[in-house]
Amino acid sequence: MKLIFIYNADSGVLNTVKDIGHKLFSPDTYDCLLCSLTHGTFRENPEWKTFREHSTYEMVFMHRDEFEKNYAKKMEYPVILKETNTLDIAISKEELESFKNLTGLIDAVQQLEKAG
Repeated sequence: MKLIFIYNADSGVLNTVKDIGHKLFSPDTYDCLLCSLTHGTFRENPEWKTFREHSTYEMVFMHRDEFEKNYAKKMEYPVILKETNTLDIAISKEELESFKNLTGLIDAVQQLEKAG
């Protein structure tokens, strides 16, 4: 099984610079909780990186424009999907919003791994 993490942000250098500025100057209104949980302002959270590298699942990370181009679908972002023979929501935007910190996300992904 593959997990697809889709950020509520678009790809590209200009969008990255805009996102960094938003995180720096108005972090409370930044609209990609998945980005906020997995990344600091300039780099990936070290705890998340270690977890991701030791996960039993294949994990793919995409921006919303990349996902929509590759899958010809639109979702409510951010979202985490699981791909087997179908593409299903594994962790919804609403569930992501309920996580208070990175530990909540890691716990939820570990539960997916246990459930198989």
